[in-house]
Formats: sequence, structure tokens, C-alpha cells
Amino acid sequence: MIKEILADLVRIDSVSSRSNAEIVAYLEQRCAAMRLITRRYPYTDEHGIEKINLVALTQDVSEVELALVGHTDTVPYDPNWSEATNLTERDGRLYGRGACDTKGFIAAALTAVETSKANKPLALIFTADEEIGLYGAKRLAQAKPLRVRYSIVGEPTSLRPIRAGKGYSLAEVLVKGREAHSAYPALGASAVFRAARLINRLESIAAQLKQDQHAAFDPPYTTLNVGLIHGGSAKNVLAGECRFTLEWRPVPTQPSEHVLDLFNAAIAEEMQADPDFQCHVDASRQDTGFETAPDSPLVQLLQKATGNDAGTVAFGTEAAQMMALGSEAVVIGPGDIREAHRTGEFVPVDELERCAEVLRQSIAQLC
Repeated sequence: MIKEILADLVRIDSVSSRSNAEIVAYLEQRCAAMRLITRRYPYTDEHGIEKINLVALTQDVSEVELALVGHTDTVPYDPNWSEATNLTERDGRLYGRGACDTKGFIAAALTAVETSKANKPLALIFTADEEIGLYGAKRLAQAKPLRVRYSIVGEPTSLRPIRAGKGYSLAEVLVKGREAHSAYPALGASAVFRAARLINRLESIAAQLKQDQHAAFDPPYTTLNVGLIHGGSAKNVLAGECRFTLEWRPVPTQPSEHVLDLFNAAIAEEMQADPDFQCHVDASRQDTGFETAPDSPLVQLLQKATGNDAGTVAFGTEAAQMMALGSEAVVIGPGDIREAHRTGEFVPVDELERCAEVLRQSIAQLC
């Protein structure tokens, strides 16, 4: 049954740029067959496309003991990959877009609920737009449609319980200069030179951040990166503008705005040294990390059920949004994150089936 569910899910193209209405309709149908109460939380994205968060409940309540959380969207795929929307089994692996991230977890969650009896309130939460910024989960966190005591968030972790994760923050930086002929630099001001000085300060900030350590992570501190940079219009013209992208991943014990505060202080120092210095920072994302205590009943349960010690990850998940709903959260799922997002994405059959069993045990003990 679990393979059939996953095949159905993979068959539905739910790349983030599309509406997820089709996959939500399928999930509603399966939930209705289990006599679950479903609630839609629709919204329109910035491109005018309808997106839907779906909550399915075993009881008509506003507080649940356990929520199983999976995102319905996937990253794009190569149109030449014939298995992308046609689940294919080979050598103990199931290939298809989303098989690993995270339709495999959703199939396991549906299977677990279908074959379990929950006495306490249980929820299935299916979100939109996780892959492009956790937007669906953020909307749920803001709307607070229900309270959750424990949540299991699906991500490919090779069935290792993840009790903590770093946050994710992003800023677009625009440094202004004045164009001039490169033979007469005194007539202008190079935005590239100004940006270079600022980036040099960021390197110092990165070194400073290493002093605030969180031993559970690798690396055990907040990291930052300048991944993109572009400036100037021609080789013999002083650059009038230079843009770069600043990304940082804060440890959960550190406010997500801490790096931004340090960066703004550096900009202020540059402005003091150069009164003509102009810089605009658009901090489009400041997602916090999450951390659940090692002695949490949920962490202890999942460690025992999987035989794996709990760990941490540096990539973003929807766990922080579940914590905003009052939840202790753990991230877990079948498949390896290194296999996600690539042509040839797959989930091992044995991990998929074990995941369903782990979720069954969780329902039995918590609900």
C-alpha cells in the first residue's frame, strides 16, 4: 500500500511554481476515507497562483497531541528524466521527484494513520511552498489554526531523529558608487571597491561568530556566506553599483537578527569613514532555528524506535514554525538529504517501510 500511495503522490507534478491544488485534492480524498476532518488554508502567492495548506484531524478540536508534517511541493526536475513523475523501483530503491523530499514521508504518514487508532487528537499537516522559503508553514504559524504538543516534521534524515536545526537568513545588499572614466578615478567612486571593503568586514564578522559556539552542530557556530556578487557596466568604467547576496545560518541559541546588527554596525563605520558611502540592505528572510531538549519524550521515543541517536542539521526545516504552534518538534524521514533535489532522487524501500512503522509507534505511544 505504501508504494502505491507514493506512486500516486509522485505522479502529481507539484513543483513549487505550480498550484498544489491537485495534490491537496488527492490528500483530502485519502483523509476523507479515514474519516478525518479536513481544513483548507488557501492563499495566493506573489505570482497570483493558488496555494493551499491542508490540516486533517482525527477529532474536531483546536489542540492536538501529535502532528505529522510534510510539505507537498518539490523542486523542479529535468524534463528528460523519465522517472520524475513515474515512480520506478530498482535495486531496493524507489525513484522519482519528491520520493525522498518529502513525498516518501507523506506516504509513510498516511500509511501509519490508516493502520493506527488514535485516542488522543492527531493531525496531519500538509504545507505548500517549503522549497522556496517555508512560506506555507510560516502562514500557518502566523494564523495559529491549532495548538500542537508534539510534531514530527518530515525531511530526509535517513531515519535519524533531528532535535535541532540552524536558522536561515538572507539579505540582498546594494552598494552605490559614481560612474566615471577609469582613467580619471577621482571623478567618481567605485561601488565595487566599496563593496569589497564591506565584504572584508563580513569576513571579520564571520571570524567573530566562531566565538559563540553550540557544540551540537557541525560547524558549531553561525556561518555566513557571500554567494553572489555583481557590479559595474564595463571594464573601463568605475562601477556605479555593486550587488551581493549575504546568507547566514544562525545557531538556535542566537537571535537571527544578530548578524544583521553586526553588519549594520559595519556599514555605519564605513559611512563614518566615507560620508558619500551609500548602501541598502534588503533582509528578505530571517528564519529562526529550532531546538528540542535531548530529554524530550518525543526525542526519546524516536531514538528508541529508530535505534539512532538524535542529531542536528544546518539546513532549514519547518520545525521552527511548528514550535510557533506550541510544539516540541523533531525532524525525521526516510531517504538521504544528499539524494534530494537531484536527477535520480530516490528513497530506499526499507527506510520507507520502517518510517511508517516508526510513525505507527509514535501514534501508539503519544495518542
